Amino acid sequence: MEGVVCDINNMSLDIKSPGAVDYIPVCANCGKEGDDVNNICNKCKQVKYCNAACKKKHRHKHKKECEEYNRLAAERAAKLHDIELFKQPPSQYGDCPICFLRIPTLNTGSQYMTCCGKVICSGCCYAPLYDDQGNEVDNTKCPFCRTPWPDTEEAVERLKNRMEANDPIAIYTLGCNYRDGSGYQQDYTKALELFHQAGELGYSMAYCNIGYAYLYGRGVEVDKKKAEHYTELAAMAGDEKARDNLGNIEESIGTMDRAIKHCMIAIRSGYSKSLEKIRELYSNGHTTKEDYTTALRLYQEYLGEIKSVQRDKAAAADEDNRYY
Repeated sequence: MEGVVCDINNMSLDIKSPGAVDYIPVCANCGKEGDDVNNICNKCKQVKYCNAACKKKHRHKHKKECEEYNRLAAERAAKLHDIELFKQPPSQYGDCPICFLRIPTLNTGSQYMTCCGKVICSGCCYAPLYDDQGNEVDNTKCPFCRTPWPDTEEAVERLKNRMEANDPIAIYTLGCNYRDGSGYQQDYTKALELFHQAGELGYSMAYCNIGYAYLYGRGVEVDKKKAEHYTELAAMAGDEKARDNLGNIEESIGTMDRAIKHCMIAIRSGYSKSLEKIRELYSNGHTTKEDYTTALRLYQEYLGEIKSVQRDKAAAADEDNRYY
């Protein structure tokens, strides 16, 4: 039908086809019709009244219907939230821009470069470099952009430049410096501001740190609901520690099915402590052999994506290059 515009939320129709009749609001209490019937129920937003007196008079009749609508709406919202919450998130750093293998979850398995803003895996950082004649040369430059390693002062300047480019890792790093008083006067408020900024730009660890701030009262009042909210945001963005924390929360209140779901997602993200948790739960009879077998398979899938000969060489040469 041509010319039909329908806004269900506002219960209004604008029908321009011949013979059509415009929707007329009706007071749910007295039946009055007209455009001035626009006093909406504050809770369900589904019925209208001509004035506050009619709304008050009709409240006892509408109460049960209103509560049922809100209950169903809350159930729908919770289901939709769980669908998003229990999705397997993408890898936080993606693939190494040099070897194109997945960046390991363990922080010693990669390094952030303040020169170009790339996260390079430990294997590529450790790998020998050669000139165009095939001769090994000094590895004193960024493996990706070939910028020489900076001194302390220059590293700070590069971090500032990355911040100006809206690099979330640089912004998060500065937030950690303010939180810890490292190179800057300790300032929890400034740290949280930077964590929020980095989180909005997609860096999951920033939200995890905001969650810790609310959980332990670092610069804010302790608020466990907000702590859990930001931990969920971090987990959905790919932070495996936040995901493991959510599993611990669910385990503490006895919702084991949800705890196991969180653990499985963390394991597929490469978090070995969650694998240890599933092993412990299986040993204590709190989960099944099938769950434990699934957990082992998920972790092997992760290892298959990150393992390489060069990364193994880097880890063998220096414990600081361990990547799983």
